[in-house]
Amino acid sequence: MQLDQVVPWGRSLAEYREMFDLSEDDKHRRILGCADGPASFNAELSFMGGNVVSVDPIYQFSADEIYQRVLAVFKQVMDEVEANKAQFNWDVIPNTDRLGEMRLAAMESFVADYRNAQPGRYVAASLPALPFDDNYFEIALCSHYLFLYSDKVDLATHVASVNELCRVAQEVRIYPLVDLNGQPSPHVQAVIDDQTAQGRKVKLLDSDYHFQKGADQLLVISQ
Repeated sequence: MQLDQVVPWGRSLAEYREMFDLSEDDKHRRILGCADGPASFNAELSFMGGNVVSVDPIYQFSADEIYQRVLAVFKQVMDEVEANKAQFNWDVIPNTDRLGEMRLAAMESFVADYRNAQPGRYVAASLPALPFDDNYFEIALCSHYLFLYSDKVDLATHVASVNELCRVAQEVRIYPLVDLNGQPSPHVQAVIDDQTAQGRKVKLLDSDYHFQKGADQLLVISQ
């Protein structure tokens, strides 16, 4: 990975709760956050006593390197959001200024935590190969990677990645199920069919997180 090709973008614990239908009990389970990037989810939940490991290839870089990249691309990302405002719901987040404040706060919280985190809380790795034992986690969460980038990540990689998440965790939750244009990913049904054929339980749940139009469901897979 080359950092100058990465666009870091982070979300908060509150957003993860809504995206993944996380309950109070879930917060006390051993959780893997996959493709977390500079989200503050790990920082916030760990501060509350949670047991979280985040995985992302960006963690091969230092806190300063990641933060400088955040600052370098922040305006570009916000300009793109402004240009595509119609693709988002602005009922909870009222405008792009507020969105920018929320995202920057989450990413700065991540950087502060990442800088001094205990070894093992942030792991530089990526799907479809994770450096963990079978069933090491109780829940694996995958946010804004699988399905969202269906134009860049092919079906074979989706299937292999979901199987790998199911290997390391007893339950897997993936959000969103649409691509960057808000259209249903063409890979969702094939992944569901593959998991069902392996005897796993698969269900679609409504998500409370609706910022991207059309992104109103999550996929839940259990053993």
